[in-house]
Amino acid sequence: MTAIFIQAFIYLCAAVVMVPLAKRLGLGSVLGYLIAGVIIGPLTGLVGQETTTIQHFAEFGVVMMLFLVGLELQPATLWEMRNRLFGLGGLQVLLTALVISAIALALGQQWRTAVAIGLMFSLSSTAIVLQTFNEKGLSKTEGGRSAFSVLLFQDIAVIPMLALLPLLALPALQAGAGDAAHGPDHQQTISLVAGLPNWAAALVVLLSITGLVIAGHFLSRPLFRYVAESGLREAFTAAALMLVIGIAALMSLVGLSPALGTFLAGVVLANSEFRHELEADIEPFKGLLLGLFFITVGAGINFDILSANLTTVVGLAVGLMILKALLLFGLAILFGVHASDRWLFTLSLAQAGEFGFVLLTYAVGQHVLDNALAQLLSMVVALSMFLTPALFILFEKIIQPRYRQQESGPQTSTVDELGPVIIAGIGRFGQVVNRLLIANQIPTVVLDYKASQVDTLRKINIKSYYGDAGRSELLHTAGIDDARLLVIAIDDRTRAVEMVKHVKHAHPHVEVLVRAYDRGHHYELNDAGADYVISEVYNSALQMGGEVLQRLGIHPFQAEQLKQHFTRAEHSFFEELFHSWRNEGENVGFDHQYRQLFIKFQEQLTAMMQQSPDDRHSGAERGWTPPPKDYTKEIG
Repeated sequence: MTAIFIQAFIYLCAAVVMVPLAKRLGLGSVLGYLIAGVIIGPLTGLVGQETTTIQHFAEFGVVMMLFLVGLELQPATLWEMRNRLFGLGGLQVLLTALVISAIALALGQQWRTAVAIGLMFSLSSTAIVLQTFNEKGLSKTEGGRSAFSVLLFQDIAVIPMLALLPLLALPALQAGAGDAAHGPDHQQTISLVAGLPNWAAALVVLLSITGLVIAGHFLSRPLFRYVAESGLREAFTAAALMLVIGIAALMSLVGLSPALGTFLAGVVLANSEFRHELEADIEPFKGLLLGLFFITVGAGINFDILSANLTTVVGLAVGLMILKALLLFGLAILFGVHASDRWLFTLSLAQAGEFGFVLLTYAVGQHVLDNALAQLLSMVVALSMFLTPALFILFEKIIQPRYRQQESGPQTSTVDELGPVIIAGIGRFGQVVNRLLIANQIPTVVLDYKASQVDTLRKINIKSYYGDAGRSELLHTAGIDDARLLVIAIDDRTRAVEMVKHVKHAHPHVEVLVRAYDRGHHYELNDAGADYVISEVYNSALQMGGEVLQRLGIHPFQAEQLKQHFTRAEHSFFEELFHSWRNEGENVGFDHQYRQLFIKFQEQLTAMMQQSPDDRHSGAERGWTPPPKDYTKEIG
């Protein structure tokens, strides 16, 4: 027991030290885990033979991750992505397997071994890619969605691969292992389909999947409702773990991938009212096990084998990643993946995956590969996974900025209609502003640097133009010299501030209205010279607060008064808070003086809100003066 505690402490200590450091350096958590594994494994020898055993246990983190992914995908959504799932994903697996098998044949491997190698190397790392996508906010991009489709198909493809590998067994390896299979160390694998004829095994598999879907749809709700009524959080957590572990065990018993089974269960439960509670309970276990898995990958790198075959391993790993990248880039062009998303799709899937370890182990057990070759190939898989975070850094720091500059040059759309209002950014915020103006027959010029977003909007008759609104020449083409207003609704905080500074300097006649993310961003934009700044969630939060007041029994009229009084108080405090934040030329930020002033104003605000409602009336609340009868709009 003491040894277990010491080993656990070593793993956790390595993660606690290296992962935050890697995040601070912009390397991502995955690379931090991998480096931690290398340090405690090959470099210092703090962990050893138990790494392989722990890795098999930690692979359950991948199973949990796919369950959570399934919870986010309703069946209708899965059906909508069928073209890329089976088209893009199917072609990727097929072409990669064929090309790598051909290369293995050319290098002197038997055709059965070559096919097995091709199948293993056609897979990519679901764990690394999805984890990195989530950290860097890339899941919703076109490249991220395309990569997810391929990863999902790969996980499905593991099932026929596992079924095919026994058919590729080499007679020479089978003969040599005949006696050893009956030795004292042999363990009988529990299986519901072992020894059954093919039709019976297929029937058992079909019944298992059907039963899983039916049980998930009809039995899960009564079960979770029964557990939830107990009021015990730990009971619900136990039920969630029981569900995932039970499904994984069932899939293993019938010879299917546990990851696929839990993904299917997640899709079935995507519409369940218990979905969010399941996510909250499973997420901590998933994160911990995935981190442990990445550490074991780093710790499992055998430096003796690596040093003895350094040139071969590095050459195979780099060659594999280049080959897969070329195939993926071609498929991205074929399926119309645009711009920098094409590079994201290509670089994110260029490695081998964690299921490669599973298939390697299974292939050795089924006498398809000998141990020496399997160890060499496992080094290739591990090294390619180890290099993957570096590809993400390459994409984020070098390729994406340069590619964006290239796109925003000669490929920028020609603006053929001008208007008094230019809107930079046509996401969820900019779209609402644009629709309001268009509905009132006010011409706008909409700019966005995401080509896919522009294409989508043009399909629904919202005229928009591709280009980076931060470029002065594009603003000139869009009519900034004659425009009256510029609305900035882009997602990049830094670029928004830079745009305000540029426009107020080069085009001082243009009023700049900007969307801010938070209070600090609000101050930065105000300091840059913006004419009007609105916090992204301020009005919606204020509206929600008013609704809460009404539902607590406060009359709607009084609730509206309270909201207006709160807003006026906020505005009256703004200037002093802003000048404190700016410190009139000293260090800008939320220092101690600012925090004390904020606390003081919050106390004043609370006291003001307790005043009698009769004391709060103003002329603005009692009504407004209508425009004269001869009033007409003049936009120009």
